[in-house]
Amino acid sequence: MEIYENEHDQVDAIKRFFVENGKALVVGVILGIGALLGWRYWNSHQADSARGASLSYENTISAIHADQPQTLTAAEKFAADNKNTYGALAALEVAQQYVDKNELDKAVALLSQGLAAASDENLKAVINLRLARIQVQQKKADDALKTLDTIKGEGFAAIVADLRGEALLSKGDKAGARKAWQAGVESKASPALSEMMQMKINNLSV
Repeated sequence: MEIYENEHDQVDAIKRFFVENGKALVVGVILGIGALLGWRYWNSHQADSARGASLSYENTISAIHADQPQTLTAAEKFAADNKNTYGALAALEVAQQYVDKNELDKAVALLSQGLAAASDENLKAVINLRLARIQVQQKKADDALKTLDTIKGEGFAAIVADLRGEALLSKGDKAGARKAWQAGVESKASPALSEMMQMKINNLSV
């Protein structure tokens, strides 16, 4: 470390520093300002893109609910084009439309697409729950059980237990179904869901 005997030495040292490093400092400042402006532009661009996607999503879903012609095709295209949360939500909505039409294979394809687009773990869990429910309907119990295994989080435990029981029962595994439903009853399930699972357990004894 350099030692200065008086203030004149300090001033001379500062002058030498700027002579030797001035150009680098200027470049650094310019780069810093450029990075800051670029970051602000990026954030602004991202915000504008998010607002645009949000508006498009709302318009698309409103059209589906109004049963307007061609809306299902348009919603499928929106879901395919938007590899983000809005695309995943649109895929969920379109999948439900196909479930209502009993076109389960199409619903599964949409949910798989939505799962790939989703980044939020809670949204992924919801999509997987829908997927498992359809797989149970399709008599694909093993696939449903694998899907349910991917769902983590205490908040989903009761619903997962209920669907797990349904999948196991469809395989003829009454003991497994009972165990799943009992675990669901003992978890933090809502009173309605807990009562429903208890009824399923009681029906196994009949």
